[in-house]
Amino acid sequence: MFDHSRARFEEITQSVLQQAAGLGATAAATDVSESSGLSVNVRKGKVETIEQTRDKGLGVTVYVGTRRGHASTSDFSSKAVTQTVKAAFEIARFTGEDPFAGLPDPDTLARSHVDLDLFHPWLIDAEAAVALACRMEGAAFATSPAIRNSEGASVSVSHGHFVSANSLGFSDGYPYSRHSIACSPIAQRGRAMQRDDWYSSARHPDRLADPEAVGRYAAERALARLGARKLGTRKVPVLFESPLACGLIGHFVQAVSGAALYRKASFLVDSLGTQVFAPGVDIREDPLQPGEFGSTPFDDEGVVTRARDVVRGGVVQGYFLSTYSARKLGMKTTGSAGGAHHLRMTASGTRARDDLPAMLRKLGTGLFVTELMGHGVNNVTGDYSRGASGYWVEDGVIQYPVEEITVAGNLRDMFRGIAAVGADEVSRGARRCGSVLIEQMAVAG
Repeated sequence: MFDHSRARFEEITQSVLQQAAGLGATAAATDVSESSGLSVNVRKGKVETIEQTRDKGLGVTVYVGTRRGHASTSDFSSKAVTQTVKAAFEIARFTGEDPFAGLPDPDTLARSHVDLDLFHPWLIDAEAAVALACRMEGAAFATSPAIRNSEGASVSVSHGHFVSANSLGFSDGYPYSRHSIACSPIAQRGRAMQRDDWYSSARHPDRLADPEAVGRYAAERALARLGARKLGTRKVPVLFESPLACGLIGHFVQAVSGAALYRKASFLVDSLGTQVFAPGVDIREDPLQPGEFGSTPFDDEGVVTRARDVVRGGVVQGYFLSTYSARKLGMKTTGSAGGAHHLRMTASGTRARDDLPAMLRKLGTGLFVTELMGHGVNNVTGDYSRGASGYWVEDGVIQYPVEEITVAGNLRDMFRGIAAVGADEVSRGARRCGSVLIEQMAVAG
């Protein structure tokens, strides 16, 4: 599966650090990795693409005092490694000084290896992957004669491993895997056509959803959208389906990440310790959950990761900071170099978690959003305006599908206006959340 062993990666990283020191670098960090993957796509029972990938890379960061240089290569030969180290050193010699640049503080680094069960190979070949994708798409077509077309079904397999090291004595790495299956059917009735999709992803192939179930559910979603109507302008409660609710967590993470904060380019500057979400809303980061996406024992700088409450009772408890952004803000790193880790949003009290039918009853009369389009989110002001489609709900019961509408508000008001978080949780990337009900937003046709 891999061309290089962990031992070989450790040899390369130690050689890099020794060469950097020999050139006169005051500090250095390096990472070496390789990955392999298989991706197949079928449409209407025929193969459209088969892609097999193999990638590798070496990155070197060198410090000369507070000057920083970086270089990379995909060639692991001794000559190429030496040239890359020299290139990083020469860049560092001539860049401007930055008093905040440098390796993490030694006491923040991970000093012991933690196995989080992140690597589960899927030994499936292209032929078997094509057959699986065809089964998934076939199940979608078999759901109803109204499923007339398809944007295809896909199977993706990915494996990789890496080692990171720095001149403070940190050296560690691990193998990882990520697999997914997806289907996107098209329903047609007369001239009206609607598409929808669904997917399942996991580190362990045995934890993927049944492919026929994925195909059927994707088809049912497409069928349910037939006969969609438009809505006039109004202000109503809005229920975001769980995959979209994971996106709301992403907007929060971006707003309280170090780079946005020290640049004053966020609507949540100086929000630490303040009530940003509705009371009862919690967001917990737990990078040490075995087998989950977003789990890792250390961040991209080798800083140890820990479980923590990012939001408790609606109050912001912490930011997402790398070593550099933490120094810029006069704070300590949160082990967030490379981004946030495994996040889960929940609610308690009057915002207790319910299944989707219960969430629709809490919505009462309003909009249930199942798809968002466009990128109308301003991280500086918090203004939110996106194209949407979904379902109009009255008295807790779906009445008809809607499309070509816009939902708008401000993220600050939306976060404070969370009335409930559902138990219908899904994971999307490193985020896990149920559907989220917001008390009121503007909806325009």
